[in-house]
Amino acid sequence: MITRRSFCKKSLLIAGGLAVPLAALELFDPRKLLAEKDQKGPRWVFLVDTRKCVGCGFCVKGCKVENEVPYDANVTRTWVERYVVTNDGKTHIDSPKGARDGFPEKGIDIGHGKLEEIRDDDIEKAFFVPKLCNQCDNPPCVQVCPVGATYQTADGVVLVDRKWCIGCGYCIMGCPYGVRFFHPVYHVAEKCNFCYHRITKGMQTACVDSCAFGARRVGNLRDPEDPVTKVIMTERVNVLKEEYGTKPQVFYLGLSKEVK
Repeated sequence: MITRRSFCKKSLLIAGGLAVPLAALELFDPRKLLAEKDQKGPRWVFLVDTRKCVGCGFCVKGCKVENEVPYDANVTRTWVERYVVTNDGKTHIDSPKGARDGFPEKGIDIGHGKLEEIRDDDIEKAFFVPKLCNQCDNPPCVQVCPVGATYQTADGVVLVDRKWCIGCGYCIMGCPYGVRFFHPVYHVAEKCNFCYHRITKGMQTACVDSCAFGARRVGNLRDPEDPVTKVIMTERVNVLKEEYGTKPQVFYLGLSKEVK
């Protein structure tokens, strides 16, 4: 028999089909990771400065080449969104081919080869926002995977084992950020993994290396001297969809209120 108390508790934990533990409703505080003195090794985080992104798409190209995502496929591990806010308060968003080729058209891509033209005089502001897997500290994709193909490492990165993945799609449905997709060649769940094969060898991610404007940076949150850690601890940063309690480890500088 379900009580009113347990019903309310479960209702609170279910948002858009996503169930998360009660502890996840606590907001993610990066300072807690620094306080974990008994923890050894890095804790990988990502920093995106939206004020520096120009929407060139070099990061998307670099990611596709590095991580074997077919270049012409309409899927990618990371992408860039263009936001155009007009004087009437409407927000127009597009990301043609994940912004692999940047934004060559001035009009907003609304799909099916159609563009929505917006007059310059009607634009209040416009900006670009790179997105990628948030490597959640409380990852729902790990919770829903029935075979353990999606798992979280000790240093905070969520990985997918292609040999174990059965392609059920639960992780794709469970991700509130829409970062997962089916790989068109391997037919398994795919997503960004912070270029784990690179960062564990002291290298930068492919998208960081490809960005000529410093809009993307990866760092170790357990190192107080890491430049990325210093920014996260001292400046005003935001995360996406904090209300879901997934505790993202991708932090944003200059994030506008229109970004979801």
